[in-house]
Amino acid sequence: MSEPLRIALAGLGTVGAGVIRLIEANAALIARRAGRPLQVTVVSARDRNKDRGIDLSPYAWEDDMVIMGERADVDVVVELVGGSDGPALALARTTIEAGKGLVTANKAMIAHHGLELAQKAEAAAVPLKFEAAVAGGIPVIKGLREGAAANEFSRVYGILNGTCNYILSTMEDTGRDFAAVLAEAQAKGYAEADPAFDIEGTDAAHKLSILAAIAYGAKIDFAAVDTTGISKILAADIAQADSLGYVIRLIGMASTENSNGTERLFQRVQPHLVPFDHPLAHVDGATNAVVAEGNFSGRLLFQGAGAGDGPTASAVVADLIDIAREMERGGEAGAPFSVPVAELVAMDRADTGHRMGRSYIRFVVADRPGVLAEITAAMRDAGVSIESLIQKGRHDEDGEVLVAMVTHEGPESAVAEAVRMLEGSASLTRAPLVMHILAD
Repeated sequence: MSEPLRIALAGLGTVGAGVIRLIEANAALIARRAGRPLQVTVVSARDRNKDRGIDLSPYAWEDDMVIMGERADVDVVVELVGGSDGPALALARTTIEAGKGLVTANKAMIAHHGLELAQKAEAAAVPLKFEAAVAGGIPVIKGLREGAAANEFSRVYGILNGTCNYILSTMEDTGRDFAAVLAEAQAKGYAEADPAFDIEGTDAAHKLSILAAIAYGAKIDFAAVDTTGISKILAADIAQADSLGYVIRLIGMASTENSNGTERLFQRVQPHLVPFDHPLAHVDGATNAVVAEGNFSGRLLFQGAGAGDGPTASAVVADLIDIAREMERGGEAGAPFSVPVAELVAMDRADTGHRMGRSYIRFVVADRPGVLAEITAAMRDAGVSIESLIQKGRHDEDGEVLVAMVTHEGPESAVAEAVRMLEGSASLTRAPLVMHILAD
C-alpha cells in the first residue's frame, strides 16, 4: 500500500474532533477504500489545553495555523475554523499556493471567495473540496457534480438550515411561538447565542449559492440571493398553514430562466408553505434535505443530518478519500465547480416579479370596521385574486385581528404591489408577511 496521505487539521471543535475519531475508528476500512492510509500529522486550534475528549499527543501542534499550509510533512489541509475571511481564508490561500490540497466545511468562505480559491487550485493543479460546506453529511455536491452530471436541472431547492427547521417543526408540534422555541433551541445547543446568521437565512443563502453554481455552471453570486428569514412567523401562521394542508419550511431555491435570449439565475431563501404530500413536508427537526429535478433523472431527494460531528466529519473524510484516490491514480484534480472557473457563466439576476404562483399573505390589524375592506380593495386594485380568507381575533393581544389569505395563481409582482399599497396604513399593527406556496 502507498505512503499515507498526510493531513493538517485546523480547528478542533465538534467537527474537527469528529474527523480525528472517524479516521482512528475506521482506519483500516478507509485505507482500503482510499488505496492508502489517512494520517493526521499536525493540528491547530485556539486553545491547546482544552479537553476535547481525544488524545492529541500523536500529532504535532502548530500555534499559527496558516503555517501548516507550508509544512513539508503535509499533503492536504483540512480547514474547520469557519468565517468568510481572516485566518481561514489566509490558510486556504497559503495551502493552495504551496501546492497542497484543501478540504473545507466553510460555506461562508466558499460563497464569498470560492471562485478565487478554485481559480488558484486549478492553476496549481491541486484539489479543492467542500462537500461538508453544504448539508453536512449529505453527499449533495457529489450527487449533483457526479451522479447527476448528465442532467439539466429545472430546479434545485430544499431545507438547508437545521436550526430553522428545528424551530419551525417544534412550533408545529407544540403550538408555541417563535421566541419561546428559539430560546429552547439555544438552551439545547441547536441555535447559537447570536442566532441571526441562521434565523435570518444567511447560512442557507451561502449554501444555496454554492449549489446553484454547481447545478447551473454559474459563477457564485451570493449577493444576488433574495433572503428572508423566519423570525416574523407566528404560531398562528403555523396553525393556519396546517388548516389549509401545509407546513411552513425555510426553502432555498435556485433555477434559471431565459429572458429575451439571456439566461438569468433565480436564487431565493424564504419561508414557504409546503403541501402535506410533498417530501419536504416530512423533514423534521435539524434534518436537511435537497431536491434536484433533472430532465432525465426526474426528482432526486438527498436527505440526512445537516450538521453535527459525525455527519460533517463523514463528508470531510469522504473528500480526503477522494483526494487519496486521485493521488494514487496519478490523475489531476477535477474542477471544484464541475467546470473550470473560466467556463463558469456570470448570470444576471432573475426578475422575480413575473414569476407565477400562489401566496399566503398574513396581516395583523386593528379590530375596527373597514379594515378588511381596505385590505381587499388593495388586493383588487393590484390584480390579486383571493382564493380563501380567514379572519381571527388574537386572544393574547387585545384589539388585534389576524387576517390570512391564500391567493389564486398570479404574478408575484401583483402581491408585492398590494402589500406596497398598504404600507403606512394605520390599520396594520405589524408589517404583512408573504410566503409563497411551494409548487409541486
